[in-house]
Amino acid sequence: MDGTLLPMDLKPFIELYLQAFCQKFASPMQLDPQKLVKGIWEGAAAMGQNDGSCLNREVFWEALNRCCGRDLRMYEKDFDDFYRNEFAAAKKATWENPYAAKTIRLLKEHGRRLIVATNPIFPMAATYARICWAGLRPQDFDYITVYDNCSFSKPQLHYYRDICSFCDIKPEESMMIGNDVDEDMCASRLGMQTYLITDCLINRGGKSVDSFAHGSFRDLYEKLQGELSKYITD
Repeated sequence: MDGTLLPMDLKPFIELYLQAFCQKFASPMQLDPQKLVKGIWEGAAAMGQNDGSCLNREVFWEALNRCCGRDLRMYEKDFDDFYRNEFAAAKKATWENPYAAKTIRLLKEHGRRLIVATNPIFPMAATYARICWAGLRPQDFDYITVYDNCSFSKPQLHYYRDICSFCDIKPEESMMIGNDVDEDMCASRLGMQTYLITDCLINRGGKSVDSFAHGSFRDLYEKLQGELSKYITD
């Protein structure tokens, strides 16, 4: 999703998001904004280490409450309201890539199943919002990973295994498309085909990407267009 279907400048996106979040919640919660931000980061880190024993949602709230020193679950519905409204401030750091929507339409026309395999550290309202920012609709997809339906996070291979199991698909018959060398391309270890989108590339270790099919979203669209046309002419 982030940096793939929805291109973004990641650092400004995070800054705008956290600023809007603290403006909404720091005062009502009577928390120092820095402590609230620390709680959000600790919640994200905890989800990244989730061992599958419970949903990411539960892990997040436990970590947030522990960091802030009290139970904040009473604000959960307010969080969803935030993601439907004030979260839009972070949209300034994103933009639409027309080839993302064209690729989704192309795959749907050819009967392919589509899954938004975004790191499931956000609630549904936040992920649905970002899908809309990309010029798409949640109903364009067969399945969307969020913190309410996942017990693992990227780059854990269990995250990808769970998607395959829930959606009844085989890794070797699937393709993971993403912009993160570590978190997305690891799916190849399960036998998935992969394609690395380089428009907003994340490559923390400066690794070589030569072993992965890679290119811009336009390159991917043209590649898929050529491959899928064979099924019509053959």
